[in-house]
Amino acid sequence: MVEPPVNRVGSFHFYTERHLVQFTGIKAHDLTELVEDIKEVPGSSIFYHTHHQFLSHHFQKPLVYNDFAVWVQRGLQEDALSEKLGILDLRQFTSIRQLRESIVSLIEADLKKTDRRRQECVPGQEFYFCKSKSFIMPAGIVAQNPADLRAKLPTITNASLYFHFVEARLRMERLTSDFSQWLSAWGENVLAREIDSIDPYALTLDELKAAIVQLIHKHGVG
Repeated sequence: MVEPPVNRVGSFHFYTERHLVQFTGIKAHDLTELVEDIKEVPGSSIFYHTHHQFLSHHFQKPLVYNDFAVWVQRGLQEDALSEKLGILDLRQFTSIRQLRESIVSLIEADLKKTDRRRQECVPGQEFYFCKSKSFIMPAGIVAQNPADLRAKLPTITNASLYFHFVEARLRMERLTSDFSQWLSAWGENVLAREIDSIDPYALTLDELKAAIVQLIHKHGVG
């Protein structure tokens, strides 16, 4: 695990990452199999199926990020459950364990509330679990102070932004992004809180980057 790029009196080192997607060999045909598999697959699989759509869409926000929600609707025609899975607020989770437990709880509650026969997906439409292996590396960009952070942010890739803003919360099991943690160390606590209040899942990555830069400018930094 990479240590957070934070030093109370030092610079901010930007990182980026590449993802290698792998099949787990696990697949589900119906809702019961899906929930049992979700309990057992590695955490990297849960993260992949709830976040990869966000990184894949730089210029257009997808309607639903959650692969489980999409398959439950398209493969099993479970519209009500799909909606509940699709509106999970990913910002409230600080660990994959919490996210996994919430998804399991929603599916198990739905299975218990009715004894109607649940259908299987049609052959060839099974849910195939994937997992993502991350390769993290320095981006070669360093911000020396908050003003420099504002100047450097427009130059970073969306993969780097994603790593520091979205993935940081689950990677370090906290509610703050790497940017906000570092800015707080510089005494910019109000700015840090406002940055963390941004909902990244309501924006594209380009819009998220612009929103952060705008907030830093509003606070007169740089």
